[in-house]
Formats: sequence, C-alpha cells, structure tokens
Amino acid sequence: MRLLFAAVILLTGCTGTPNSVQPVSPFELESYLGEWHEIARLDHRFERGLSEVTAHYSMRNDGGVRVLNRGYHQSRDEWREAEGRAYFAGDNTTGKLKVSFFGPFFASYNIAKLEPDYSMALVVGHNLNYAWILARSPNPSADDCLRYQQKAAAIGVDTGALIWLSDCLASANNE
Repeated sequence: MRLLFAAVILLTGCTGTPNSVQPVSPFELESYLGEWHEIARLDHRFERGLSEVTAHYSMRNDGGVRVLNRGYHQSRDEWREAEGRAYFAGDNTTGKLKVSFFGPFFASYNIAKLEPDYSMALVVGHNLNYAWILARSPNPSADDCLRYQQKAAAIGVDTGALIWLSDCLASANNE
C-alpha cells in the first residue's frame, strides 16, 4: 500500500519555519495528543483523493510522538494509513516539531494558530505550500473555519487553493 504521506521524502531537510509564521507558545504537547480531523488542506499528491482524513497523535517510548494519519480514497474504496514519528524542533513549549514518515528524513510541522482549548489548529510546513486546518470535531463551526481561513490568508497561505473536507464555510456563506 502506498503511504499516505510518501511525499515527505521530497521534504528532506525542510525543517524551517516560514518568515510570516511564529509557532504557538506556550504549547503543551499532552493537550495536543489525540485525534484531529482534517478540515482543509492544500493539495498534494500524497493526499490527493482522500476524504475523512484524521491524524492521531500519541506518545512514543522514546519521548517522541507517534503520528498515525488515515484517509479514505473513495474511487479506490480503500483506507490508507501512514505511520510516522515527530519530535520537538526546539524547546518543548513551542509548537514547532519535525515529523518523519520515512527513515531519517524530517519535515516541518509548525503550529501557526491554536485554540486555547486545543480544539482547532492551523499547521504549516517549511513553506506556505503546505498547510492544514485541523479540528477535534469533523464539523467545526462556520465562525471557527472562517477565523482559521483568515489567519491562513494573513500569513500568506493561498486560501483560494484550500481543499475543504468540511462544509463549514458553505454554511457560513448561506447565512
């Protein structure tokens, strides 16, 4: 089975932070652990065609984080999974991690915005061509989705190119 996030290979050595992004601080890893639903993302080959995408974060024995990404590929009628590992890329009170799904190759995981109750997050990679809006619920409020879309735009993400897996903004536009 092809790995969900095989493109991480292309991100070798890409563990920086975009100039417009200040990773969140303070950050508590324990509060971030658990299941997140992908609400929106920029298109990349490693996720193309996937819906119902989730990421589950749990602790590893070595102090790192186990990352299990899962998504449904409707046209192939199959679930795809990729397991990786993440570690802090600096101090452990800042939402800046490095993640790997393939051997020694790591990519940036910068948390650019996070709700105080850890219910929603905006994550970007080493540049703004990699962006995800995540939430604990698969259907966050329209107001929350709009705030996260606006934050993404403010830091330079091409929000017109976002693929929305939730219809939260559609309901906002119909109100």
